[in-house]
Amino acid sequence: MCGIREPNTLSNISQVKTTHLHLDWTISFEKKILSGYVVLDLITLVDNVEKVVLDSSFLDVTKASYEGKEVKFSLGERQDTFGSALTVELPTIEKAGTTFKLRVDYSTTDKCTAIQFLKPSQTEGKQNPYLFSQCEPIHARALSPCQDSPSIKLTYSAVVTSPLQVVMSALHTGVKEVGNGLKAYSFEQRTTIPSYLIAIAAGNLVGREIGPRSTVWCEPEVIDSAAWEFADTEKFISTGEQLLTPYEWGRYDLLVLPPSFPYGGMENPCLTFVTPTLLAGDKSAVDVVAHEIAHSWMGNLVTTESWEHFWLNEGWTVFIERKITGRIHGEAERQFSSIIGWKALKESVELFGADSPATRLNTDLTGIDPDDYFSSIPYEKGFNLLYHIEKVVGGPKIFEPYMKAYVENFASKTVNTEQWKTFLYDYMGKTYGQEVVDKLNTIDFELWLRGTGMPPVDPQFDTTLADACYELAHKWDTAREDKDLKQFSAKDIENFTAAQKIVFLERLTDAEPLPHHLITKMDELYHLTPIRNSDVRFRWQQVCLQTSFEPIYPEVVKFVTEQGRMKFVRPLYRLLYKAKNGAQLAKDTYLEHRDFYHPIAGQLIEKDIGLKQ
Repeated sequence: MCGIREPNTLSNISQVKTTHLHLDWTISFEKKILSGYVVLDLITLVDNVEKVVLDSSFLDVTKASYEGKEVKFSLGERQDTFGSALTVELPTIEKAGTTFKLRVDYSTTDKCTAIQFLKPSQTEGKQNPYLFSQCEPIHARALSPCQDSPSIKLTYSAVVTSPLQVVMSALHTGVKEVGNGLKAYSFEQRTTIPSYLIAIAAGNLVGREIGPRSTVWCEPEVIDSAAWEFADTEKFISTGEQLLTPYEWGRYDLLVLPPSFPYGGMENPCLTFVTPTLLAGDKSAVDVVAHEIAHSWMGNLVTTESWEHFWLNEGWTVFIERKITGRIHGEAERQFSSIIGWKALKESVELFGADSPATRLNTDLTGIDPDDYFSSIPYEKGFNLLYHIEKVVGGPKIFEPYMKAYVENFASKTVNTEQWKTFLYDYMGKTYGQEVVDKLNTIDFELWLRGTGMPPVDPQFDTTLADACYELAHKWDTAREDKDLKQFSAKDIENFTAAQKIVFLERLTDAEPLPHHLITKMDELYHLTPIRNSDVRFRWQQVCLQTSFEPIYPEVVKFVTEQGRMKFVRPLYRLLYKAKNGAQLAKDTYLEHRDFYHPIAGQLIEKDIGLKQ
């Protein structure tokens, strides 16, 4: 533990390590806080430990106790995004390897970045309040004092008292009435996890079984559509098990959140959080679940040592996600998904700049909020490195056994980039000999891992499913002077999947902005504006905003205010802000709906549209 480089924690992880957390909370929807205490089971890593330093952020700490006796504590000055160091003084613990308990009594505050409390009007049912947490990357410290670093893996238990149903990223172990309309819900997470995977939600929730180890939870108003949309969840889990190792976590439940949830999904163990934008009514968006299920191994079981190695969570997860969808839908679909990912990667590199350190896989986060570097880069550049290695060493027959060995070797541990690379070489050498090691040596790992910009190798994905999309986009791009446009008809896209519509529109976002008469004709023929698939809707609105097509502005406003998924709202706000007559509309729209967005999303949107430096 002493040798870990971890620039994003204030805690003394080189001296003490948390092995278990017990949380005892009472939810107050009126005050919008959690209050109670946390008990940390700790072990000393060195001799003569005199204090425990924990991460905290906007917490109201009232008391600290060591082995049942009250001790002194102090909160350091706030270090911007990293919060305040909570220092608890101890009687000197002389021996390394000594275990002890520390209790901290506290409550969250109205500045908490880890929890969003929703008014009834912000929910589907409009009758009850709601709360949900989002702790990745460094917001667990706003939920509880803790060692908020992925390098610390721990088990946890919780008792949460609430007037409404509670669910957590753990196994539900009981519920009892405690009076005044309140119930106490108990939970246990028996597999070690990093702090960012501690999660809670509470509201008017109902559950429905959708498989032998899966329940979908959501508000009653969407339970039928959610249960139908996610009916294939077990198929994804069992395919992951065939590729890797047995599923470790007991349950794989899904929680469909209210619209302001800022991500597509969050891989909280036992209870994946997903955006309601996946409820397209045709299962065209559910492959996000394959991504979150892949996290059960990559990220949750094998965890990045620090956020500087985040690509080991996400690059691996995208790689396994596409292996799962390839097994289910065929290799052509895997290749097609990779083409869409390449486009997303390109957009992120353009946004940051090709020479930005944010475009490195293994980057330096000294003094940097990991949220500021959040993008497609660790996902897609990481995927492309693994995809390239698989091709170089000889394909899936050689690479897939290594994937399983990697999980078995690092299960319940943390891993950094150098350890990943060392194990790759060791495994390939021992299993296949010098010939495969020589192939690995042809890869410029330094350029891949620490070079900026796009990957150094063109992946040359199979374009079988993309060619028709490219051809149609080219036809529109070269029809700028054509006034009658008789070459186009509704039949052009009648056999396109949702993903093919996305690639067609993506291709147009790479071209010069289209004249308005083409935009009008395209919508007249293809009926793109009314489409409900969120990814298609997003790409269509991008095409329109790039050419300042003002009839789309009301639709953009509608889309960015009915859901808060950052993948959609941030680019659309940026494009609306840059579009003709759009800057003030972007600002006014955001300011009117500011309370709707998750705090993480709100901070970033404000930077995007010039409301905050």
